[in-house]
Amino acid sequence: MQLSDNINTTQNPVAALGSLEFLAFTLGKEEYGIDIQRVQEIRGYEAVTRIANAPDFIKGVINLRGVIVPIVDMRIKFNLDNPAYDEFTVVIILHVCQRVIGMVVDSVSDVINLVQEQVKPAPDIGSLNTGHLIGVGTLDDRMLILIDIDKLISSSDMGLIEQLSE
Repeated sequence: MQLSDNINTTQNPVAALGSLEFLAFTLGKEEYGIDIQRVQEIRGYEAVTRIANAPDFIKGVINLRGVIVPIVDMRIKFNLDNPAYDEFTVVIILHVCQRVIGMVVDSVSDVINLVQEQVKPAPDIGSLNTGHLIGVGTLDDRMLILIDIDKLISSSDMGLIEQLSE
């Protein structure tokens, strides 16, 4: 069962699912989570081939076993400090919107299993677009910002799916 199949904006999106597994990763000082079912693999960051006139957050493409994969740096997309590329920088290879896409993050920590009671709705922050947020997951003293990666990648401000479809 995929998380995006069960999103209901008027209720908790994990309602009726029992529990979900999220891959936890960091961007800057914050911890995020995405549906583990979307993750194909995790790789170290490697040099990419730049694409002319691509937005800054699209670092370029890599050849992954014969598949050309666009690489999106989420640190740039989310307007975080200047990203550094070191031995901890990783690329999460995702299968979203029937495409393979790489997402650069600072680090990956673990897989978190959350139940409905541990996921709070995304806060309403006025003019800030939070349509790609599932909510905030809480586990002991940790808080994870849970992202609906399908909605984020296919959002009009990313423009990624339209670019890939052409």
